[in-house]
Amino acid sequence: MKLDILAFGVHPDDVELSCAGTLMAAMADGKKVGIIDLTRGELGTRGTPETRLTESSRAATIMGIPIRENMGMADGFFQNDAFHQRKVIEMLRKYQPDIIFANAFEDRHPDHGRSAKLVADAAFLSGLRKIETFSNGNLQAIWKPAYVFHYVQDRFIEPSFVVDITAYMDRKMEAIRAYETQFFNPDLAEPQTYISSAQFMETIKARNLMLGKRVGVGYAEGFNTEKTLGIRGFDGIIQNVT
Repeated sequence: MKLDILAFGVHPDDVELSCAGTLMAAMADGKKVGIIDLTRGELGTRGTPETRLTESSRAATIMGIPIRENMGMADGFFQNDAFHQRKVIEMLRKYQPDIIFANAFEDRHPDHGRSAKLVADAAFLSGLRKIETFSNGNLQAIWKPAYVFHYVQDRFIEPSFVVDITAYMDRKMEAIRAYETQFFNPDLAEPQTYISSAQFMETIKARNLMLGKRVGVGYAEGFNTEKTLGIRGFDGIIQNVT
């Protein structure tokens, strides 16, 4: 299936935390959307790789996303090298997305920035005909996505643009809560971590609230791009009432 948007996250829950609302808004506009998780998050303090897979599947169902794959790369130890680039290229040529969402340029977790570069590099290489990849023994057609957008994560990076997710904020939080072993859960006997407090969950809404306020909507998600964006008209631009 050809997709319009393919969202990459290095860990299951990266996409939910950072761009779930945007994906749901895109689907409401008729776009075909999928998610690729690079790792199973096996180095996470709480839960297990198995619970992460179950939780990510549940979150995809909540968001209404029919396609989600996990590439099984090594959490914490994958590299931006030819082997891993080719694996990502295979996914890009399989789903042929016009737009890619990827991790932040740099962030608190070192995997995020490394994943961002891996996916961006693979997106460029995917369009080169002399790089051959195969699926079920068949040569894949080359594919060059039009855009790679990097979502804002834990560290605030001034976004190039924001997307109104007001109508989807509640469902975004529901999808995040599907990771019940990772986030605030008073009934869970697991070690406390940076992301397991009730306050952390509040910061997710606060960040989206702040970005929404900038453009005069309830909630928004932010993205960065290294490629200049062009527009065909001004009808889609949000009119900030401030």
